[in-house]
Amino acid sequence: MAPMIVVGTRPEIIKMAPVIAQFQKQGVDFDLVHTDQHYDESLSGSFFQQLDLPEPNYHLNVKSGTQAEQTARILISLEPIIRDTHPEVVLVQGDTNTVLGAGITAVKLGAKVGHVEAGLRSRDLRMPEEHNRRIVDHVSSYLFAPTQCSAANLRREDVWGNITVTGNTIIDALDMFLEKALQTTGVGERVTFDEYALVTLHRAENVDDPKTLRKIVKILREVIEIPIVFPIHPRTVARLKSLNLYNSVADDERILMIEPLPYFDFLALMEGSSFILTDSGGVQEEATHPRIRKPVIVARLSTERPEAVDTGFASVVGFDLRKIRGALQALDAESLPGKSPFGNGKAAQKIYRAIRGILT
Repeated sequence: MAPMIVVGTRPEIIKMAPVIAQFQKQGVDFDLVHTDQHYDESLSGSFFQQLDLPEPNYHLNVKSGTQAEQTARILISLEPIIRDTHPEVVLVQGDTNTVLGAGITAVKLGAKVGHVEAGLRSRDLRMPEEHNRRIVDHVSSYLFAPTQCSAANLRREDVWGNITVTGNTIIDALDMFLEKALQTTGVGERVTFDEYALVTLHRAENVDDPKTLRKIVKILREVIEIPIVFPIHPRTVARLKSLNLYNSVADDERILMIEPLPYFDFLALMEGSSFILTDSGGVQEEATHPRIRKPVIVARLSTERPEAVDTGFASVVGFDLRKIRGALQALDAESLPGKSPFGNGKAAQKIYRAIRGILT
């Protein structure tokens, strides 16, 4: 009857780390399942060691595939594990195929689902993640909303589960790991620029669209005026090469392209940057931590983190060159709030308190 925690991607591992640490602190036995949706060592495997996490009890080896293939493999592989272990509650985090597959499997087998980071809404139905998070919210018994805004989304949809506003566990994670990251990383030796923009772009709706990808190259080479550090996702590398655009970026002396980084190295790059251009959701949250506190230009048409926009941390511009230039001109890191809209680092404690009555 021990609770089960299911992760599958790098952000899930990071954001569940404070929950795992809280369970360990409270002496709660649990089963940890890694679906291996991210299976490259540089994207997830090394995180377990870096974040002092226990080795997962189970690996599902889902790996790459279509949306349907990944979700189906999770359903099929996780079912016998839940049948054998009989968890009272299965905790999932975020909006990936891992979250969808684990949530549906758990509820079909009679386990309660706890959704960490519930209630986020972009209202952009082109995004598979929007469907995933909405479905899981409606099968969850426990909904851990990071903000009042996300809790309001859940109430408007009349979800059946119990809603608790907790803050976002990413702030807990940064409280736990940022200082260690800054003390141990050596990534700064690879960056020779006095100032730089940090760029991360990987979403399918961006890099898989040839027209958008060409705009990305133009932005990097012509619109951003300061040097750029670009930890580049394998997906983005493949798409650039397929369109014969890779060399035009790689040969630009102002752009430092590097491989995907361990988490601590990436935190150090965020902390040292002037601003961030990204299509990531989690980076929009991390940038609001008081020790990072960086403006973010969001290269998407929508965001499920409106709190970052409302507090001045983020500007949503898509790939409209006029809007990007305007956002660059309006950058003012000094005016950003001194606290995060995503909580005070106590989210994992609140999650534990909300479900401790059923934990064994």
